[in-house]
Amino acid sequence: MYRAPVEEIAFTLNHVAGLKSALDEGKLGDLSADLVDAILEEAGRFANEEIAPLYKVGDEHGAVLKDGAVTTPPGWKELYKHWCEGGWNAIAAPQEYGGQGLPMMLSVAALEMWNSGAMAFAIGPTLTMGAIEAMEKHASDELKAIYLEKLVSGEWMGTMNLTEPQAGSDLNALRARAEPVGDGTYRIFGQKIFITYGEHDFTDNIVHMVLARLPDAPAGTRGISLFLVPKFLVNDDGSLGARNDVFCASVEHKLGIHASPTCTMIYGDGKFGETPGAIGWLVGEENKGLACMFTMMNNARLAVGMQGVAIAEMAYQKALAYAQERRQGRAEGDASEGMSPIALHPDVKRTLLSMKALTRISRAISYSCAHAIDLSRAAESDEAKHWQERANLLTPIAKAFSTDVGVEVASMGVQIHGGMGYIEETGAAALLRDARIAPIYEGTNGIQAIDLVMRKLPLSGGEHIHGYIAELRDDVEALRKSNLPDLGRSADRIAAALDDFEEATRHLQALQGDGKSAEALAGATPYLRLFALAAGGAYLARAAVAANGGERAGLCRFFAENMIAETAALKAAVLEGAASLAAADAA
Repeated sequence: MYRAPVEEIAFTLNHVAGLKSALDEGKLGDLSADLVDAILEEAGRFANEEIAPLYKVGDEHGAVLKDGAVTTPPGWKELYKHWCEGGWNAIAAPQEYGGQGLPMMLSVAALEMWNSGAMAFAIGPTLTMGAIEAMEKHASDELKAIYLEKLVSGEWMGTMNLTEPQAGSDLNALRARAEPVGDGTYRIFGQKIFITYGEHDFTDNIVHMVLARLPDAPAGTRGISLFLVPKFLVNDDGSLGARNDVFCASVEHKLGIHASPTCTMIYGDGKFGETPGAIGWLVGEENKGLACMFTMMNNARLAVGMQGVAIAEMAYQKALAYAQERRQGRAEGDASEGMSPIALHPDVKRTLLSMKALTRISRAISYSCAHAIDLSRAAESDEAKHWQERANLLTPIAKAFSTDVGVEVASMGVQIHGGMGYIEETGAAALLRDARIAPIYEGTNGIQAIDLVMRKLPLSGGEHIHGYIAELRDDVEALRKSNLPDLGRSADRIAAALDDFEEATRHLQALQGDGKSAEALAGATPYLRLFALAAGGAYLARAAVAANGGERAGLCRFFAENMIAETAALKAAVLEGAASLAAADAA
């Protein structure tokens, strides 16, 4: 059974991501350390006692579509009610609409625990949070007055409708259309696929955020608008009115996250209402919908990164418990009678430590991204720009590396369990099945690598990332000067990885400067992993120094002397791989 690692989460927030210093400097309003601890403890309790016990029934039962209505697994509707009653849906929402206005760092920390409890549950409210942020920034005051309070409370839920059968990652191919009615509303027509929680029984109303094209829209992404399309229209007094012309045609049968209904949504085929067309309202400006949707997607990308962290944490906990109980063979140095716990065998120990190190690195990166978002909102002028650029830089790393880690660590967890890991009874396989979607949705990890290289490396004329690398070097020097025992060659190995990171960065920037974008993109994916491993080593060093040694120093050394050398091979792929890729067409 999952136990939320509240102490580790709090340590990472405070001493690695920067929450403590932000609190000490008064940058987060009247938020106190005591309140932070109380929120984390209660979020952990909710994950442990209410979400995690329903994971298995969710995986086995799944979401069921019958006569156009989706039924979630037994107990899940009640779980969502308890979630809302606890105020969790409102944790980072604006206070003027009933939210708590808490920092993003606390929101993502709670998301980690809830996703470890059951990823298929936590993803639904996550999309509502994204809809709230998009509406707060872009919707009219009239729409905010009607919808925001009920979305913040969780009385209604939100969705994000981008993908169509012919338009996955390439939104240029969107065909859904919106026709102006003349009274300020639009009629929406089209099909959307892979819509998470597009239909369910958690709430009476569902607020769909839908990308569509106006009749005279420019071609490509410059001609996309965003519309709010509710399942039920809302009367003047706030009560629910007529059913809108939108419905769920099917629910996908998926590898994992079975309890999350992944829906095909049909807009405007005349199933409901006298006139075909789902009634919608414009959010933001005409033909500027992509900017509105990216508000949701940036929120969602960090949240999906937390899914990777969450699955990795749960897989590690499950594997560790099994390895401590399962006995096979005799481990050198084990004085107990009979067979030894497999956790004592070197290969299993190495695997467990690798799982733990990767989980902590992905957590540190993701929490640091949330910290940058918080400070960008709290600061002004150049300081706000600095932190916004830091958030922009870290978002593709948080999403891509953390979700890769989720799959990698869950797979290691299956291996630790041996044959029993391949059996559904242990639950190790279910985590691997759930984890596999996260590197795909909300922008595939390949797209995250493209975004990193093409859009994030040029920030501040290409200098922002070098300032970030300099900060990471400070962490290595602090480790070197700490004189902590048993660090081995940790500082030297992490410093070498940062050298690889910097050299690869300058190489990609030079390619871009010379207009060789194809060559730069050839190295994008290995570069993203190189970035994460080098930064992760520095974050482990920061943790070791903050903890004054102990198990954090031991983990830092293990990672530095067993895992971080991968950066040299990744650098070679970045610097030298483009030519072989270009020449490989025949292969």
